Amino acid sequence: MVVGAGPVGLWAAAELALTGVSVVVLERATERSPHSKALGIHPRTIEVLAMRGLEQRFLDEGTPLSDWHFGMLESSLDFSVLDTPYPFMLAIPQRRTEELLEEHALALGVVILRGHTVAGLDQDDEGVTLRVTGPDGEYTRTARYVVGADGTGSTVRKAAGIAFPGTDTTSYGYVGEVRVTSPAVVSAHNEHGALISVPLGGDRFRIAGVDAHNNGAADPFTLEALRETTIRVAGTDFGMHDPSWLTRFGNATRVAETYRLGRVLLAGDAAHRHLPAGGVGLNVGIQDAMNLGWRLAAVARGDADPALLDGYHEERHAVGEDLAEHTLAQSALITATTPEVTGLRSLLSSLVATVPEFSLALARKLSALDVTYPAVGHPLVGTRVPGLFSLLRTGRPVLLDQTGSLGEEVTALAAAAGVDVVVGEQSWTGAAAVVIMRPDGHVWWASDHADDGEVTTALQALGRFRR
Repeated sequence: MVVGAGPVGLWAAAELALTGVSVVVLERATERSPHSKALGIHPRTIEVLAMRGLEQRFLDEGTPLSDWHFGMLESSLDFSVLDTPYPFMLAIPQRRTEELLEEHALALGVVILRGHTVAGLDQDDEGVTLRVTGPDGEYTRTARYVVGADGTGSTVRKAAGIAFPGTDTTSYGYVGEVRVTSPAVVSAHNEHGALISVPLGGDRFRIAGVDAHNNGAADPFTLEALRETTIRVAGTDFGMHDPSWLTRFGNATRVAETYRLGRVLLAGDAAHRHLPAGGVGLNVGIQDAMNLGWRLAAVARGDADPALLDGYHEERHAVGEDLAEHTLAQSALITATTPEVTGLRSLLSSLVATVPEFSLALARKLSALDVTYPAVGHPLVGTRVPGLFSLLRTGRPVLLDQTGSLGEEVTALAAAAGVDVVVGEQSWTGAAAVVIMRPDGHVWWASDHADDGEVTTALQALGRFRR
């Protein structure tokens, strides 16, 4: 069972159903929120979608933006130089992202129950029992495993007793979605605070930022409050009127102590909380679900030892810690208006503009193209597979034999291990002669020699997805 029908929960459920695992999603809200907390999909997430053949649905509706920001610095990052077929941030509202992911999940047989609130859970060696309140009252439901994708206030995380260490909120930001009579795309940072305005379509804009003069989360956030801070920071209120969403958020930053406790696993905001800087939250969450999905599916089918799930925490917790670090850094750059931070912003902005390697490193970090999992053996092991996404659409590992010289016994062994076999040279510059790709698009094993014995040993060690 998956708790939470946001993008992360929907992707986790779809990954399970892709290989035949029965999965139910419980969502406390009776209807999808009309508001979109996230407005974009980053390059690695588009690659994730491409691995399942879904990317075109999003590309058809989104708007590609080749420039993006880090900490609202004056100089923007150039995504167009990234080593991916999708060198841009794809602007698309979270609501539409959820709709498309739900269509995908339902087509795979996922059951989604809305209006079902999880109140608690108990687990033992056999499964997890959830206490749920639904439209017809209270009930319990047992699953072999439970994925908590239920946000920063995760009931699943709390009920499982997983600690959520980190820093408390020290500064508050705001979001207002309004109609404007004088539209303009603005990014501003000065002694009064920071502000960015983003078009949502037509005359509706999102205005978000921080106010150096009013940091009180207890104060009601009204249209007038938004107007006052916008005028102070940007010098105009853009003729704002007719607000559809006004909210505040804090910069508390936390990472779950463990992403797995027994039969309970966490993904997305349930596993990490941070300032929504750079629009990375939804993306890291979907990438969590991608890493978890194939592992949990293999274990649930009985094709892998449950220890395979330990690799999920080992790999993704490190990503969560890195996420916390760079969003804290961005928080300082955005929220502080002291002369020291102003000087730091000027220095970093100059480096982004004049040192391509520095700009590229930040762009790869925000886009998640820099994620490489710790591994031993061939240098390619743990790295991201560039391109070849169509080979991974089944959700199974892939043995890529670029030489075509492996014997029939080896390919038969691969099939028996649940591994798809692809023979023939592919468009992967610098790839090894033989590569085993994980279902999430990272290299599992590689060799520069197409040796039947060596590949056989690797497949036997792999077994049915065993590490």
